[in-house]
Amino acid sequence: MSTLDDRLDALAAQFAPLPGVLVAFSGGVDSGVALAAAARVLGADRVVAATAVSPSLPAVERDGAVAFAASLGVRHELPRTDELSRPGYVANAGDRCAFCKTELVDVLTPLATALGIADVVTGTNADDVVAGFRPGIRAAAERGAWAPLARAGMTKDDVRAAARRWELPLADKPAAACLASRIAYGVPVSAEGLARVEAAESALRTAMAAAGLAVRNLRVRDMGEDVARVEVDADLVPRVGPDVLAAVGGFARVELDPRGFRSGAMNELLPDPVRYR
Repeated sequence: MSTLDDRLDALAAQFAPLPGVLVAFSGGVDSGVALAAAARVLGADRVVAATAVSPSLPAVERDGAVAFAASLGVRHELPRTDELSRPGYVANAGDRCAFCKTELVDVLTPLATALGIADVVTGTNADDVVAGFRPGIRAAAERGAWAPLARAGMTKDDVRAAARRWELPLADKPAAACLASRIAYGVPVSAEGLARVEAAESALRTAMAAAGLAVRNLRVRDMGEDVARVEVDADLVPRVGPDVLAAVGGFARVELDPRGFRSGAMNELLPDPVRYR
């Protein structure tokens, strides 16, 4: 069985032959480790980070991405993407992520070409590849982007371990999917809807901090029909009362999910997620 050192060596080997690389950097730990690995192997001057800016990216995530890229000394581009111009994305069916990733790679590929870079890579890890519902992964691959973490066999745990070993500031950063992932499938995505979810999450996080509740994972899900469903760490559910939930504005009704936070919870509502693999 291979060790973390073996997989880190395999990751380095993915980058070593490249004259340069552009990393699709969301601000999260997976793409952050891919970015850091590329910089360690190639040198910061041969690596470009690109963080797509759109209504689906929370401002706090953009700010964090800028700070992290600066800490590595790599060039950081902030191109705008327009997922909302794609009807399939707005329709928000089970394959929404495919339209998002198509837009992303369609923007990043010409950017990379203009910078003299042939390779565009993502932060997809080995666990993502075998997960039951990842329509965006296939879409990105079909557009020519590839995933060095996955090719090296790096799992989610490996990525976290590497980030801690390299003392990266995002080593313990919670997962932070795009804002569109908060909107229930079938509810059309709009700039206004994304902004409403972002504002609600920010207000709720502030209210929980004021109540002395140290929350790690938090989501405000737009369930349609002006209903919001709040998910927080399971151990905090009994401590979140009506006064805290009142911070969630913009919705006619706010519900607390008694099961607590679950990554990809919206996928539970799909009849057959596997068919979108």
